[in-house]
Amino acid sequence: MTRDPVELTLYYREGCHLCETMQQALRGLQSRLGFVLRTVDIDRQARLRRRYDEWVPVLCHGERELCHYYLDEQAVSAACASEVQGTGREA
Repeated sequence: MTRDPVELTLYYREGCHLCETMQQALRGLQSRLGFVLRTVDIDRQARLRRRYDEWVPVLCHGERELCHYYLDEQAVSAACASEVQGTGREA
């Protein structure tokens, strides 16, 4: 049975060097871990700007935050592995 790839969401802000660094690192991991990366500019929605303003970049798997500021490769790998093993995502 084929499973859908894990979807990760990167909350970012234009012009944020930490955001650009995390996005580049994630793109490098995609081929190895097989996740889908969705990017969301927090400045396009007031609710997201209030929630993540000083924390970007923030990487989430579903509603669970995996890391902020700097990429946690172990957390990304664990999120991808948990989905493959069928434990699903936390909501």
